[in-house]
Amino acid sequence: MADLFADDPPPPPSRPDPPRADAPLAERLRPRTLDEVIGQEHLTGPDGAIGRMVAAGRLASMILWGPPGTGKTSIARLLADAVGMRFVAISAVFSGVAELRKVFAEAERLRTVSAGEGGRTLLFVDEIHRFNRAQQDGFLPYVERGTVTLVGATTENPSFELNAALLSRAQVLILHRLGPPALAALLHRAEVLEGPLPLTAEARDALIASADGDGRFLLNQAETLYAARPDRPLDPAGLGAFLQRRVAVYDKDRDGHYNLISALHKAMRGSDPQAALYYLARMLVAGEEPLYVLRRITRFASEDIGLADPQALLQCLAAKDAYAFLGSPEGELAIVQACLYCSTAPKSNAAYLAQKAAWASARETGSLSPPVSILNAPTALMKEIGHGKDYAYDHDAEGAFSGADYWPDGMAPQTYYVPQERGFERQVKERIDWWNKRRQALRGE
Repeated sequence: MADLFADDPPPPPSRPDPPRADAPLAERLRPRTLDEVIGQEHLTGPDGAIGRMVAAGRLASMILWGPPGTGKTSIARLLADAVGMRFVAISAVFSGVAELRKVFAEAERLRTVSAGEGGRTLLFVDEIHRFNRAQQDGFLPYVERGTVTLVGATTENPSFELNAALLSRAQVLILHRLGPPALAALLHRAEVLEGPLPLTAEARDALIASADGDGRFLLNQAETLYAARPDRPLDPAGLGAFLQRRVAVYDKDRDGHYNLISALHKAMRGSDPQAALYYLARMLVAGEEPLYVLRRITRFASEDIGLADPQALLQCLAAKDAYAFLGSPEGELAIVQACLYCSTAPKSNAAYLAQKAAWASARETGSLSPPVSILNAPTALMKEIGHGKDYAYDHDAEGAFSGADYWPDGMAPQTYYVPQERGFERQVKERIDWWNKRRQALRGE
């Protein structure tokens, strides 16, 4: 395997210093131990993947995948401290091959002269998906030899952005968007450090909702408020004007952010366009972030409509582009159109149920190989061991359907997707039924 980063060792990098008193609030409030990490207990708790590794005193390479402001960098730094490893952080946005060569060379030198975890390096790579495929391949020999324990952070789907070789050597851990209780806990920590925020209770709830799960954004907005020190507590409308950002103005005792988005979703599911439009209006008039609402409508298009009307998802994506092009208030009409389309479309949750069933099956069956007949054979060796042998090319079969078995050996065929008798899915069901009967006939069943 090519060693892309080989070079002479540089002086060892120093560990990051504690945050300065004038550092941003989000930096000063970084957790000091894994127990202080908020909102990711499914990973950092005793039964979580990270908790178990720390308890064992040994880390495996991993990819931390999650939205912005959910603690990826903090977790990586605390992991190194928890097991006594040297911590080195780089960003794929600013770093290149020259810097990586230095990091790997020094990690190899320390590993050679020092025994135990103290001689090992945890390399944190922020935005790791920004490295191209060749650069990602360059990490492989150092990860395999144990020169570094790689902890990559990304907001993008690793399945698409990272190559298979790197993914096979690292565990993908999913961080959750921070919910209201976690964001409220962050604000409490800020107030312990800086004093009470100049907000009414309603404005505080509006600030939390406007963060949309991003803890860093929330603390940056809080820092803006602390720097300005308004004369009196701001209500939601005053908060929105002060921050020059839309914040939802809700009566938390009657409806609120999550109650209204739930009502919108259920009204669309119930095919009531009038009620759906009312709840959409309630949210946008209150100052809700339009793209937040549109993200939920887009999710609805897949979860509750699916292939009953494949145009629903396209309508939502077109609304996203239209809103990005026009902005508010003109672009909000495109959101209305998407809402009305989804409300009046035929409904099916077959795709949603199929995803849940297929994901469960994939976790249970592990790494079963597909049948040898459908494996690619790009080399002579692969052909010799049978890859692609006896593959039935469907276009050469009657009706362009061979009826071949595509399931892994030892795994019985499963049924995940069951189309409904509604909308376009009625036609999909007819096709699947025909294929199933044809498959049984070809197998003599």
